[in-house]
Formats: sequence, structure tokens, C-alpha cells
Amino acid sequence: MKHKPEVQLDPFLPYHFLHEQEPDQQGMIREVNTIFLTSKTCVFSCIFCDLWKNTVPQAPPRGAFLKQIHYALEQLPNASVVKLYNNGNFFDPKCLSPDDYPDICSRLSSYERVVVENHPLLCGALCANFQQQLAGQLEIAMGLETIHPEVLPRLKKQLTRDDFCRAAEFLLQRHIDIRVFLMLSPPFLTDREESIHWTLESMHFAFAHGAGCCSVIPTRATTAVMQQLQQQRNYQAPTLDMLEEVMEKALQRGYRRVFADTWDIAFMSRCSHCFEARKQRLERMNLTQQLEPPVHCAYCQNNS
Repeated sequence: MKHKPEVQLDPFLPYHFLHEQEPDQQGMIREVNTIFLTSKTCVFSCIFCDLWKNTVPQAPPRGAFLKQIHYALEQLPNASVVKLYNNGNFFDPKCLSPDDYPDICSRLSSYERVVVENHPLLCGALCANFQQQLAGQLEIAMGLETIHPEVLPRLKKQLTRDDFCRAAEFLLQRHIDIRVFLMLSPPFLTDREESIHWTLESMHFAFAHGAGCCSVIPTRATTAVMQQLQQQRNYQAPTLDMLEEVMEKALQRGYRRVFADTWDIAFMSRCSHCFEARKQRLERMNLTQQLEPPVHCAYCQNNS
């Protein structure tokens, strides 16, 4: 099923941008500018994805991405890392013309690292082309989601574990770094312990195949498809203690770098008394990559 954007966006303006911090491979805290580019709707129709809501039906005109990047960077502070997230695939030539690469790379020449998101099946010669024109290091963020043998095919991502391995090998051979997105509580995996287990197994798989970092993203029921799966009991929303447990076990196993995505995670908590403190703990662990003592709550005993 092809999705239609829910809002009208200006193809010459990013729909969001922000400044954040993140540790690098050596543990140094880096300043990061993240730009959410207005882009064409993704060619893949993953059942869990809601990113199509902030896209445009047709590819932005030639030069539009450069104008979006320039607009955001003019308003953001200095940083050494820039992330270009476009709710689709950066290296889909039907989304972004390779003719735009030189100007974009020139605009980003002051950045030491450039992170873009791309589907593993679209990791090919265009990635290497972009890397060659870039002054800094290219890092490609790919959604592996899960390696569960029955769940992954049902996500309609059109991806297999072998596909991911081929993409990772291709990128690493060309000295392109890899970032991996993983799902916590994907649809069709509704048992709490099983969900945690497979998130950690998927993380191990990603690191074993060259990932430089993994970001764990709680799955949300923000589309009609996901809401229907929830009604059918084929999707169970993750809880905050699940995200905490995954982060704790990952750090205990010595995985570096692991990030718990804390954007809009209030839906995961049933206790307003301890939520903010627990969220801040996860954010500190993201930065330090070190375990912290748990937050104790007299109201819920953290059973939420």
C-alpha cells in the first residue's frame, strides 16, 4: 500500500531541525546538527513506519535539498557532525539526483562526519560516489529492525538478513561507516521477554557485521495499520522498563555505542512521578555509555 503525505510541506524547507550531542567512537562528546529534510515518499512501505506523513508526493526539484540544508545550518550552531534524515532513502536517485551531490558536499565541507539514512537494498555505487566528493567521513544509517526469522519478512521491508550483510560488506569495503536502527517490540513479537531478547540478538548481529553504533527505537502504533495490529493483539506497545533493560544489558555486554531513542517516549510510561528522571537517566547513559544506578519510585516501584 502506498501512503499519501498527511500535510502539505514546502520542498525547499526542512520540516524540522535540531542540535544535539552524541559520543563518537572514542567516547568524546560531539556537537551534532540534525536536519529532517522534506523528501519524496519512500519507495518501501514498511508496515510499522509513519515517516511518510512528513513527505511530499514528488521528488523535490533540483537544488531543493541544498536549500533545505542551507536554511537549517544558517540557524543551527557550529557542530562537527551533521545528520541528514529524509524519511526515505538518500541514495534513491528518484528522490535526490546525483547531480546535486557536488553542491551538497561543498556545503557540508566543514563537517567531520555526515550521517544519512538509506535502505540496505539501495546501498550501491551512489554511496561511494557521494563519499568520494565528501570532505568528511560518510556514515550510513540503515534500518535492520530485527533479525527474528519470522518477524522480519512480515514487516514488508523487503529485506533479509543476507541483504543487510551484503550492504554492510559493500559499505565497509569502501570505508563508509554504518549506523543501525533496531526496533523494540516490533509487530508480531508481543511477549515482553522475547522482544527484549530479539532486540539484543539483533544488536549483536549488527555489531558483528560492522555497525559502529545501534539506536534502539520503541515501536509505536501511529498508523492505521499498526493500530489494527494492536487491536488484533499482534502488536504490544513497549514499556519504559523494557527500553531500560535493553540499554542496561547492552552496556553490560560491552556494546559500544548504543543509543536508546528517547524522542516522544512518554507513551511508554504509566507513572508520571518517575518518568522524567528515568528519561534523563537514559539520555545520560546515551552520552556516557556507562551504566547508572536505576531510578527508584515509591509510587510505581518502576513496574511501568
